[in-house]
Amino acid sequence: MPRLVAALRGLAAAATALIAVAAVPPGAAADTLPHRPAPSSHPANDPKAPGEFVALRDVDPTIIQEMRYVTPHTFMGVPVTGYRAPVCLLTRDAARALHRAQRSFLRRGYSLKVYDCYRPQRAVNHFVAWAKDLGDQRMKGEFYPRVDKSMLFRDGYIAEKSGHSRGSTLDLTLVRLPALPTRPYVPGEPLSSCYGPKAARFPDNSLDMGTGFDCFDTLAHTLDPRIKGAQRANRLLLKDGMEHAGFVNYAPEWWHYTFTPETFPDTYFDFPVTRRSLVRH
Repeated sequence: MPRLVAALRGLAAAATALIAVAAVPPGAAADTLPHRPAPSSHPANDPKAPGEFVALRDVDPTIIQEMRYVTPHTFMGVPVTGYRAPVCLLTRDAARALHRAQRSFLRRGYSLKVYDCYRPQRAVNHFVAWAKDLGDQRMKGEFYPRVDKSMLFRDGYIAEKSGHSRGSTLDLTLVRLPALPTRPYVPGEPLSSCYGPKAARFPDNSLDMGTGFDCFDTLAHTLDPRIKGAQRANRLLLKDGMEHAGFVNYAPEWWHYTFTPETFPDTYFDFPVTRRSLVRH
């Protein structure tokens, strides 16, 4: 009898495993794409955000959100590990400061648009793994046409730590109101360089900043002297408004701003980008 019971238990365990495999949704295998490391823990065991983190939409629903890293329109050509929903998460202080900046821009007929906000460490690890594979250059034609991929670490485009993981840094631009729609990226479509004329670049409803977002090129430096006229004026418009709200620009990237003082100046978080990561009060 004990042998029979053990055998039945074994069959039950096998059946449970088969059911679990069959229940995996079609898109669940996305974490196994090239350069997309498998999650380090089961979603139920993922770390939670500290109570100081909020969803930007709860603080200011008027700010446009075009969260790029949950889509394949990235410099890697695939969605980024750790981005499970198109939501902007920030520390409360940074979100409130961004709300102040938005009110100022709205009075002048513009809206802020965010591309990326809090970024988990697992996403940064994904960037590093991709940068080490010199054979994968599927998005070079758009994001780094003039930069050898082997130089991305040396030139500072990719690093093992990111201020985004501390929760007070974000990437953003300005859109003239009323905002026009933008079409989604279609994987495999012909690529245009991020520093070409605005009409030739991938369509974006933002003001012309001289390059697209995530352009690995010195032309993306906020005050690059080659950027003149309306493009320079647009960058300075964004910079002035953000600085008045307490943000500091990262000089090599016109889109990159950090609210200071940071709520977590020395802590790099790894909870996934999803509302489920937020602590409910």
